[in-house]
Amino acid sequence: MLDAAQAVLTEDFHFPSGDTQLAARLYLPVGKPRTAVVLHSATGVPRDYYQHFARWMAAERGMACLTYDYRDFGHSLRGSLKQAQATMADWALIDMPAARTEMRRRFPNVRQWSIGHSVGGMLGPVQPDIDQIDRMICVCSGPVTVSDHPWPYRALALLFWYGHAPLAVKALGYLPGKALGFGADLPASVYWQWRSWCTAPRNYLPQVGVTLPKARWAQTDTPVDLFAFEDDDLVPQKAVWRLADLYGANARRHLLSPSEFGLPEVGHIGAFARRSAAVWPRLID
Repeated sequence: MLDAAQAVLTEDFHFPSGDTQLAARLYLPVGKPRTAVVLHSATGVPRDYYQHFARWMAAERGMACLTYDYRDFGHSLRGSLKQAQATMADWALIDMPAARTEMRRRFPNVRQWSIGHSVGGMLGPVQPDIDQIDRMICVCSGPVTVSDHPWPYRALALLFWYGHAPLAVKALGYLPGKALGFGADLPASVYWQWRSWCTAPRNYLPQVGVTLPKARWAQTDTPVDLFAFEDDDLVPQKAVWRLADLYGANARRHLLSPSEFGLPEVGHIGAFARRSAAVWPRLID
C-alpha cells in the first residue's frame, strides 16, 4: 500500500519466530533502501505507536523500517492472554533476532540497524546475532531498579510492583494494563519476570552468563549509541549508563534535554511520538 502523503510503501505480514508467528508492518521508501532498520518496541507499547517515526525513516532517510509486536502481545497475540506463556527473555532472545533475520532475508545487501526502545535495547548485549548488526541504537534503555527512580515516581513504581498490580495479575491471570492506566494488557509471565528484574538490586545483570547468555558485545566493533533523557523518571540516566557498561567501553553515551529540541517534555515514551519529531535526526545521525 502506498502512503501518498509521504510517498511511503507499507506492507503487513507475519514472520516466523521460534514456535510462533509475529505480526509486522514494513515501511519502505519508493526507491531502493540504503539501510534496513528493525524497531524493537518498549514493554507494553504496540508497534503502531512507532508508525510516524517509521514513516519518517522511510520517507526522509530512504530506509526500510520494520515494526512488529512481540509474541503474546498486540497483533501477535494468538488465543487468550490468560494462556500466554511469553517472557521478556523470549522477546529479547527469540523475537528480536527473528525480526532481524527477516530483514536480512528481505534486504541481504544493505546495512542492518537495530533501534531498541527501553526493553528493545536492554538485552542487546546478550543476543545471539550481534555479529550481524551494523549499528545498534538504544533509546531510554537500561536495567533499571526501583531505587533508580526519583521521588515521587518511585512511589508509583512500588505500587506497581507491590500493590494493586500483582493482586490484579493473580486474580485475572494477566496484567490488565489498560484498566490500571499502564496502557496495554500483558501476559502474567511477562509481568512476573519484569517485576523480578526491576525489584532486584541490579535488574537482570547477575543472570548474564548464568540463566541468560554471556554478554559478547564488548568483544565486537559494532557501534552502539545509548540515549538518555533528563526527564525520564522510568529509566533514568544512571540505569542507561549501567547498560552502556555492559555494551562495552566503546558504547557512546548521549544525555538529551527536551529543551534542546524546543519540547516541554519527552520522558520515557515520548521520543518516538510525532510531537517529538525534532528529536529523530539526533537519534540516527
